[in-house]
Amino acid sequence: MHVPAITPEAYLAAERASEFRSEYVNGEIFAMSGGSRNHAFLIVNCARALANALDDRPCQVAASDLRLQIAPEGAYLYPDVMVICEDDATGTRDMVTNPVLVVEVLSPSSERWDRVGKFTQYRRVNGLREYVLVSQDEMLVEWYTRRDNDDWVYRQAAGPDAICHLEQLAVDIPVANLYRKITFPEL
Repeated sequence: MHVPAITPEAYLAAERASEFRSEYVNGEIFAMSGGSRNHAFLIVNCARALANALDDRPCQVAASDLRLQIAPEGAYLYPDVMVICEDDATGTRDMVTNPVLVVEVLSPSSERWDRVGKFTQYRRVNGLREYVLVSQDEMLVEWYTRRDNDDWVYRQAAGPDAICHLEQLAVDIPVANLYRKITFPEL
């Protein structure tokens, strides 16, 4: 049985009236589930670290409640954290199109989607310069930096003494700061 695709307009109307968040990709709607304690605390720690590092710049940090429009006909996603440094042209209060940095905190249920599916969508955002993946199971931060030739360069920082150097924003964030007060499950 073929389920007809939902239009972006129908998605946005339903999403704005809903108590629950969902994401939209190519005509399909995906309900968002709740996260773990580590997931929630890591989002806050990432947002705080970025906001503190960018405090003297005209950038704002949004954590998980602001919708990102990839393209009017394509995807609408809720990144865990975004950095926006310029005014947005959407004219809406609940959506942006121009983050320079996106962070996703990895979950066992969504890690593949975050690494492959979302990264594929995020690469379509012209102004996006860095994509950061934060593990909730170990002190590991991975990130991709977009070069002028549109290639993406992979880096990682692991352990409490490591530094996540976000080249495009000229920001260094100690990994220990991101994992402050995070406890890992016993294996």
